[in-house]
Amino acid sequence: MSDSVRINKFLSEAGFCSRREADKLIDAGAVKINGKVPERGTKVNKGDMVTVHGQEVERKQEERIYIAFNKPIGIVCTTDTRVEKDNIIDYINFPSRIFPIGRLDKPSEGLILMTNDGDIVNKILRARNNHEKEYIVSVNKPVTSSFVKKMSNGVAILDTVTQKCKVEKISNTTFRIILTQGLNRQIRRMCEHLGYEVRRLKRVRIMNIPLDINRGEWRHLTKKEFSELNDLLTDSSKTI
Repeated sequence: MSDSVRINKFLSEAGFCSRREADKLIDAGAVKINGKVPERGTKVNKGDMVTVHGQEVERKQEERIYIAFNKPIGIVCTTDTRVEKDNIIDYINFPSRIFPIGRLDKPSEGLILMTNDGDIVNKILRARNNHEKEYIVSVNKPVTSSFVKKMSNGVAILDTVTQKCKVEKISNTTFRIILTQGLNRQIRRMCEHLGYEVRRLKRVRIMNIPLDINRGEWRHLTKKEFSELNDLLTDSSKTI
């Protein structure tokens, strides 16, 4: 970590949270530098004391942690352990500070990546081309060829039209969908727009990382997985 860095980068490099989450904390007035609330972009210099909710954040480079977690239904993807009782941080109870990359909403289950590396969070969230996320979805009525075609070609939600994606019927009421987009509650909103209700939503893959652990369990990414992940992120950044 350099002697002078922006406050959001300081918090991400310290393993406290992602830069995006840091900006939210700054906007909320939860962050202080030497006792004063900073603006976004304020730099932290050597010797400065940074606190979040009154707790000091140490200026250090921790060992990087990357884990895959099979999130159960009912667990909330937030780092704010004061607000949510069933939050992902308390559930995993990892011995050092980690935070989720992206999110899965409370009624959904499946794969989510956790880390203390704020920089890789930004790279993954920016990786438009190669950031595939695969889901298995069960709905309340038969999956028709018309439904598959409409879901694949794009659905009008949130004042936009979703990007084209891969959709495959698995059974009468179940389908597989692969997204490279990450709109809020995207799959549920897409289904609702077409008159369907999601009964179960499970994420089974993020980029090259498969869901291969039991519900509620976690594991470290392998060296091979992490190397492949970095390759995907490098390839994607060339086209942004």
